[in-house]
Amino acid sequence: MAKKPVKIYDTTLRDGSQGEGISFTVAAKLRIAEKLDQFGVDYIEGGWPGSNPRDMAFFEEAKQLDLKHAKLVAFGSTRRANLSAAEDAQLKLLLEADTPVVTIFGKSWLLHVTEILRTTPEENLQMIEDSVRFLTENGKNVIYDAEHFFDGFKDNSEYAIDTLKAAQRGGAINLSLCDTNGGRLVSEVQEIVSVVKETLKDIPIGVHCHNDSGLGVAVSLAGIESGAELVQGTINGIGERNGNANLTAIIPNLILKMECDLNCASNLENLRGLSLFVDEMSNQASDPKAPFVGLSSFAHKGGVHADAAAKVKHSYEHIKPELVGNKTRVLVSDMSGRSSIMMKAKEIGLDIDSRSPELKEFLNSLKEMEFKGYEYEAADASLKLLLNQYLKGEPKAIELVGYRVMVSDQVDLGRIISEASVHVKIGDKEHHTVAEARGPVDALSEALNKALAPVFPQISDVRLLDFKVRILENKHGTDAIIRVHIESTDGNSIWGTVGASDNIIAAAWEALLDSVEYKIQLDSSNKNSESK
Repeated sequence: MAKKPVKIYDTTLRDGSQGEGISFTVAAKLRIAEKLDQFGVDYIEGGWPGSNPRDMAFFEEAKQLDLKHAKLVAFGSTRRANLSAAEDAQLKLLLEADTPVVTIFGKSWLLHVTEILRTTPEENLQMIEDSVRFLTENGKNVIYDAEHFFDGFKDNSEYAIDTLKAAQRGGAINLSLCDTNGGRLVSEVQEIVSVVKETLKDIPIGVHCHNDSGLGVAVSLAGIESGAELVQGTINGIGERNGNANLTAIIPNLILKMECDLNCASNLENLRGLSLFVDEMSNQASDPKAPFVGLSSFAHKGGVHADAAAKVKHSYEHIKPELVGNKTRVLVSDMSGRSSIMMKAKEIGLDIDSRSPELKEFLNSLKEMEFKGYEYEAADASLKLLLNQYLKGEPKAIELVGYRVMVSDQVDLGRIISEASVHVKIGDKEHHTVAEARGPVDALSEALNKALAPVFPQISDVRLLDFKVRILENKHGTDAIIRVHIESTDGNSIWGTVGASDNIIAAAWEALLDSVEYKIQLDSSNKNSESK
């Protein structure tokens, strides 16, 4: 049986940019467009040329893009009431955008026709038909977005269908049914799309859904199952209010679960990379819980789960994570058993004997550490140091003698300055250094690096990427345990470390010390590998 072909219409650059906290520069939009084209989406909606100068600038710059597969789309609305399409300034701007495809939206719900547009039902139908025909006669392929279609259909199904017929008469190549308010259930979308397909048999149907009920992906897939051949959405589900239907969930479901034929299927393994790229361009933190592409999507924490996954991976994974560019992760915690530790050790490159008596000792210690506030799920480097200490008896390169931090409010100078002194022992030599910085953690980091630099010059490559503080059991007030998580990099690798204490400086110091200790061991391990 032949696979059903489905077109992917990406509106990240237009509908996605309407999300709270999302703002793309023209350069970012151009880079995202190139990435979407490389991934293999069919349509890239670049923006609304008549709405703002940034979108106008984008379409001007986009003329230089060498898109290999995707068609660039300009977005706009039907003509205004009681004005010819040829006289409508907004439709003229859509032509000037010089894209091969134009998408325009029109009203499907009589409430919007009479109360928002303040025109007659008959004039609205003429606005739709005239606008589509005007763009078609000027050489554009037109996709018609039937705004609020499902709400309009529930209100007056005959009129909602008439709006689609008007767009069809004008020459539209696709009629996309929009759940603009994001309020429809799966059963409603299935039923309505089926009726539309039965009524309008000779034109492709699309769906454009929002996530206000948490069903954006589900109703989009339901629309495809009921006969739609095009699905609209955004990468990571960004968009107005609760967002758009999420293409990073829709695409793998269509390919892997529904066995549809998508042009981007051969690039599915790049899906997580695309998701991370759009997050970076939109200056958003990636959602670790995002289906398919999130960091936690294939993470196993419970001992029973980890043990089963070690024996048969798909026993606790609905797909092979590599198919979407993700990977299996084992989270080590106080819930971990022997199997979890074995899997985690293998993941981070350690060879451990499962019968080793030290392994039991390590597990007991791990559970005690987590009880004290430590957490190693995002601190692989600290965990590896701990494993090396217990299972290999590997000593740390740095021995702490002591440290001190002072914070001074220099009122006359209008500044706060921190001074840190660090006293460590490396081998049989002691190093005592002092550094100043604005913050106490920065001062500690600077002083520690100065102490280590004469022996380990590679420490100068290490820099902090992220610094997170979490207060545990905050009912204890200022006596609460504080967990500090640090993410570091040397330009090649990224690693996480953790510290916990009822003193924030002490917790930060532990995480800092683990970070540089890990770098030292990492370089030592790399040198040993090269010499073999």
